[in-house]
Amino acid sequence: MSPSGSSAAHKVRSGALIGIGLMLLGVFLFAVNDVMGKWLVATYSVGQVLLLRSIAALAILLPLMRRQRVPFAIPPQPGLHAVRITLSTLEVACFYWAVTYMPLADVMTYYLAGPIYVAAFAAFWLGEKIDKPRMLAIGFGFVGVLIALRPSPATLSLPALIALTGSIFYSLLMITTRKLRETHDATLVLGQILGALIFGLVTAPFAWVSPTPLELTGLFLLGIVSMAGHACVNRSLKIAPASVVAPYQYTLIVWAVVLGYLFFGDIVEFWTLVGAAVICGAGLVLLLLEREAARRGREAKDIETPVLPEA
Repeated sequence: MSPSGSSAAHKVRSGALIGIGLMLLGVFLFAVNDVMGKWLVATYSVGQVLLLRSIAALAILLPLMRRQRVPFAIPPQPGLHAVRITLSTLEVACFYWAVTYMPLADVMTYYLAGPIYVAAFAAFWLGEKIDKPRMLAIGFGFVGVLIALRPSPATLSLPALIALTGSIFYSLLMITTRKLRETHDATLVLGQILGALIFGLVTAPFAWVSPTPLELTGLFLLGIVSMAGHACVNRSLKIAPASVVAPYQYTLIVWAVVLGYLFFGDIVEFWTLVGAAVICGAGLVLLLLEREAARRGREAKDIETPVLPEA
């Protein structure tokens, strides 16, 4: 191999390692964000949590958008943006509502199935063709959801249905994001934050609790940590191939199990873990199929990755 070729290969490897590191850090920050959110919604309403975290997130995002000269204007396809903002607000509200009553790992298991739903929905709404291997992977993923959900009169609780509904909203959010892929990332994030802010402004006054200084700091940190997690994940996807870094997003379920036990004493049931493993396996198969399609020179569809179960 020529020196220039060796240097290029080293650069690619270094970029991949940095990308993996940033992805792992971003996923950890999201897990910390979820722990903080679960702690706070035990005292404050979902609306109040979303209101204060959105204020903190805006305080960071708006100066960054100004520095990057991102235009503050109504983007093209405003109707689709409105649908996306609504879906984003609903999924994050469902997430925080569900973790009020359920272990983090249980809620996260349902949200990890987002890419499975996206792959299935894409065939109907985006006109994408699904070959037999993808159909098998999607079916495998749905089996994982059923294993984790264990639908029966005794196990199908309202919180579980809320988490499942939130995960479907999340997958629809990813579908609309794919249709708006030409929009600047900051503009998309701004829409999500504003949606959560409006939801909080409308609902928070009905159950307002005056926060202590420590808890107010936690509410503001919720928005800051979330923004930092987004930054790490987005940067990771820019400097390394998605097929390399995306599988590491499934470490989120590990953090959910560990941190849920350490901070809340959550004990995850065996079948939930089995369902999570099946869902993760199906998601990884879909990622591998996309990478193989790209390697063969076919048009690779962007199978979305299952982080950001909140704005």
